[in-house]
Amino acid sequence: MRIMDEILTYNKQFVEKKEYELFATNKFPDKRLVIVSCMDTRLVELLPKAMDIRNGDVKIIKVAGAVIAHPFGSIMRSVLVAIYELGADEVCVIGHYDCGMASLQATSTIEKMKERGISEEKLDTLKYSGLDLEKFLRGFSSVEESVKHSVNIIRNHPLMLPEVPVHGLVIDPKTGRLDVVVDGYED
Repeated sequence: MRIMDEILTYNKQFVEKKEYELFATNKFPDKRLVIVSCMDTRLVELLPKAMDIRNGDVKIIKVAGAVIAHPFGSIMRSVLVAIYELGADEVCVIGHYDCGMASLQATSTIEKMKERGISEEKLDTLKYSGLDLEKFLRGFSSVEESVKHSVNIIRNHPLMLPEVPVHGLVIDPKTGRLDVVVDGYED
């Protein structure tokens, strides 16, 4: 069975049995926190458990490496919406040890794209349009420095309220231990 077929079959039973009632809440985060976290599969259940977060407590934005690459991109927009429209009062950027973005090599990713059918012509079109694909697909060398960078983008954004604490943490995907990189209360 194909993945989407499995999901839809399960979903039909989920709805029929009214299992959704266990997750009833509203759109406003009870803990008034927005989290920018990595999309790593090991964090799907571990991160909320390690932080004592339940459905309805926080807004979570998942992105590769917990990296905010551009101050005016969709991730930063989501942070601002969480603050101004949904009642979040604090922000937390959470990277993790053993992150795939730490070892990401643009040349390797580009080769995999070619192997899967992306033509040299398409890659050239991106290059000619001004996109530096090497920079766009580059990883980072230090998760702590990457978290600090994302925290600084949020903190220094012209639309960010100065009184909103912006924290930076790194989680161990094996144990759930959280290490503070930036204490938003001290800044």
